[in-house]
Amino acid sequence: MQKHRHASDPCPNLFFSEEDGFRYLHFGSPWIQGAMKVGRPYELVLEYPKQMMACGLFVLQPRQIVQLGLGAASLTKFCWKHTDARIDVAEISENVVMSAHQWFKCPMPDDRLSIHLADAKAFIAARSDFNPADWLQVDIYDEEARGPVYDDVDFYSLCRRAMNKKGAVASFNLFGSRFDKSFSAINEAFKGRTLVMPEIDEGNRVVLAFAGEPQVLTLETLYERAQLLRSTWKLGAIRWVNGLKALNPILKGDVITL
Repeated sequence: MQKHRHASDPCPNLFFSEEDGFRYLHFGSPWIQGAMKVGRPYELVLEYPKQMMACGLFVLQPRQIVQLGLGAASLTKFCWKHTDARIDVAEISENVVMSAHQWFKCPMPDDRLSIHLADAKAFIAARSDFNPADWLQVDIYDEEARGPVYDDVDFYSLCRRAMNKKGAVASFNLFGSRFDKSFSAINEAFKGRTLVMPEIDEGNRVVLAFAGEPQVLTLETLYERAQLLRSTWKLGAIRWVNGLKALNPILKGDVITL
């Protein structure tokens, strides 16, 4: 077990565990807050960050990705490797940032990657007028795995306003018994333009939300994109579409407007 502490940090009790070639991040509790395959650090390990990459089904080539919450940098690393987008990450904990670099092989900031030591709500509010997100990926939990830390219509409305007016997609990681409350707030903020992904074994559920100009798609188009992502990203993208189709009646029609 390794510990990384900074006394005044919002996450003062980080520790790491390893088992069978995997390294896990904990925020002072047994809950796993991130994971990495030590021999293949840029692969996605946990199912919920894989599902959060379903953004790629709807915006194929993002120019700007914004992520709220760094954790073990799983999404940051994957997006840095597999897209050409600029990536801006907001993370409130200096401990989390340092551990991501030291223990989870997060690349150092460069001309494409910036990691901002910032509160997620303040950060996304300040982005409303510049560099709008084509993908917004939100995973913000405290050290007790409570949250999301911000979980009301006001916060989700700020998220929507920070997204590209020409069309953009967000993925939100939700967890546990608060799902209905969280989904209701997201759905209201995004004016009903939402899709729900299947719950995974750990209890996480990912919600996709859409902003800007509506997209008009067919289910056939989504499956074609899923096949492309499966071959390039090596993720179960076809399973994503199957799950979305099963849970969201809007995807049962010939033409889909999102």
